Amino acid sequence: MDFTPTEEQEAARELAGRIFADLSTHERLRAAGTGTDAELWKALCAAGLPGAVEETGLLGLVLLLEEQGRRTAQVPFAASCVYGVLAVARHGTEEQRARLLPGLRDGTAVVTGALPAPGTVAAADGRLSGAVDWVPWLRGATHVLVPDEERALWLVRTEDAAAVEAVELTAPWSAARLVLDGTPAERLGPADAGAPYDDVLAAARIAFAGLQAGVCAGSLARAVEYTSVREQFGRPLSTHQAVQLRAADAHMDTEAIRVTAYEAAWRFDEGLDAAGAALTAAWWASEAGKRVVHAGQHLHGGTGADLDHPVHRHFLWGRQLDAYLGCGTELLAGLGDLLAERDL
Repeated sequence: MDFTPTEEQEAARELAGRIFADLSTHERLRAAGTGTDAELWKALCAAGLPGAVEETGLLGLVLLLEEQGRRTAQVPFAASCVYGVLAVARHGTEEQRARLLPGLRDGTAVVTGALPAPGTVAAADGRLSGAVDWVPWLRGATHVLVPDEERALWLVRTEDAAAVEAVELTAPWSAARLVLDGTPAERLGPADAGAPYDDVLAAARIAFAGLQAGVCAGSLARAVEYTSVREQFGRPLSTHQAVQLRAADAHMDTEAIRVTAYEAAWRFDEGLDAAGAALTAAWWASEAGKRVVHAGQHLHGGTGADLDHPVHRHFLWGRQLDAYLGCGTELLAGLGDLLAERDL
């Protein structure tokens, strides 16, 4: 395994880092509320970053999402890239790729995913019925990728849905409840090619684990900066052993999230079996991610309790990603089932 970024991946990461740093400031995030920062999204698409994922692969996307997570930037970058760009590029028909990818590259089309939610939506004659309790970034999406009870994936135009009902989550992700009632849908890929559900779900787990790595890195960076200047008994907090140990544990957890996400993305891009690695990355992102964002807030002392402080946003995103990826026991159960199936 070689996780060294290619020149293209490194250039894309540096460009994304500059754009997120310039436009995803605390003041702009506060003004955005739960909505998408339209100016930031326009800048990312004008720079060609969503389309670049087709060339840089899932590992390249993970690198970009780390930069987004550091700033908790209010854009549906992860969702539209993994459920839109990568899903259509890998599994769409030639006609679907030609029709859908241009809009996904320039940002005029935004796809989110109602995954994992098998069994809640039924398909009959190209129409879907059912409901998904909450879908991230749905309020600003043009399409949503929905699995049916057979785990086939369908693209639904949000304007055709029976209802898109706003839902407030822990993190401000423009989420909504999706209601379908005989809603017309387009199957992703040819009907005889098999369901790409497992492949898309693995990619999503890896991508959002990469996003969590960035969220944790940003939280820890803020804690290090704060404890280096905040004094107690005439000494910076960072000189106290208890603070150092808490920060060191958070650093190791963050690195564990990053390296497992990198390994899973590398396996995915190389065409190797990545299902187990994706579950492992998701478990670290869920379990360790919780610990890191709690530590980041705790190390800010009373300041961390300020709901308007930037570190609190990392806390909210970290807890939301924990919920979205699935709790640790759920992910371990899935990994155990996978290992048992392989042994059999």
